Amino acid sequence: MLQLQFKPELHYFDTCREFVGHFQLTAEDIVLSNRYIYEPFLGPFRLPAKVLYQEDFGVGEPTDLMVDAILERMEGMGGGRVVAIGGGTIIDIAKVLAVAPAGARTDDLYRDMAHLEAQRELVLLPTTCGTGSEVTSISILNRTKLGSKMGLVSPAMFARQAVMVPELLSSLPWGVFATSSIDALVHAVESALSPKATPYTLVFSHKAMELILRGYQAIRREGRDAYRKFMKDFLLASNFAGLAFGTAGCAAVHALSYPLGGTYHVPHGESNYALFTAVLTAYGKAGLSGRLAELADALAALLSCRREEAFDKLAELLSFLLPLKRLHEYGMTEQDIPLFAHNVIATQQRLLANNFMPLSEAEVADIYASRL
Repeated sequence: MLQLQFKPELHYFDTCREFVGHFQLTAEDIVLSNRYIYEPFLGPFRLPAKVLYQEDFGVGEPTDLMVDAILERMEGMGGGRVVAIGGGTIIDIAKVLAVAPAGARTDDLYRDMAHLEAQRELVLLPTTCGTGSEVTSISILNRTKLGSKMGLVSPAMFARQAVMVPELLSSLPWGVFATSSIDALVHAVESALSPKATPYTLVFSHKAMELILRGYQAIRREGRDAYRKFMKDFLLASNFAGLAFGTAGCAAVHALSYPLGGTYHVPHGESNYALFTAVLTAYGKAGLSGRLAELADALAALLSCRREEAFDKLAELLSFLLPLKRLHEYGMTEQDIPLFAHNVIATQQRLLANNFMPLSEAEVADIYASRL
């Protein structure tokens, strides 16, 4: 059984200046970023690399249309590195750019996923504390014709280098911090419950949970303005969770969140949060056993409560960061429930295979209904 899959070199620099000095970007390199990130942090260095801004090709989370527009722009730009500096959207797009042959478009890549090859060297710098995907080989895109998000997965999509630079998170707004760090917590929990979890991935899963929950508790004690001083811990936690789910995988929370995000354009971290504790509750209906009991015990130790209270105490702590909305507040209707449940079963088996326990289409529908 595979114990731990980790291909990139992992680098750490306190500042952007240190990163620039080490990586020596050239005119052959293509940087993918956002203006509000690149201009204040990298703009002062007047780098010779070509810079593409995601917002020039579309807003929101990554879609097949957005990626295809960027691929068209990149034609003829040469074969330098793709350097992605941004959140999950930027990193997911960059992975696709790095494996797309000349003239290829997104649908072509999904059709031939098993034969993807790296076309460009890939360097990934996360600017939120949630994605963890700088160390994974998966990209999640909204496939607009299908109305759902789907993973594009290939070993060729691993970065050559993943780079941690806490300075890049120094201006992260509270809302983005909350949703992205909750997303990292979901990664840690789902990978800990996965049947593919190993002694190695469990170390990363549980350390990520510890860093995130201890940070949340400190922020609750000291007030929201204190969150910026914990950014290094949250960046590391996100990376640890990425190392865990890169091997053990994510599961039902992500699978159920994709139709919600794809249909109603709910940001990824927030759509995961909307369904997170509902999935844990569904698992717990059969009682606490196996890895679910281990998770409850770990959470109880971190939250100073009994194991039977662990999931409720977790929900209470998360609500301090971000009030939990009902699904109807995003636009979801009762008529969506059977459609979404069928979509999950039909299109998300890659994720559902990592569930703590199997969920039928009726049980998936019940989870949606419990949160509507």
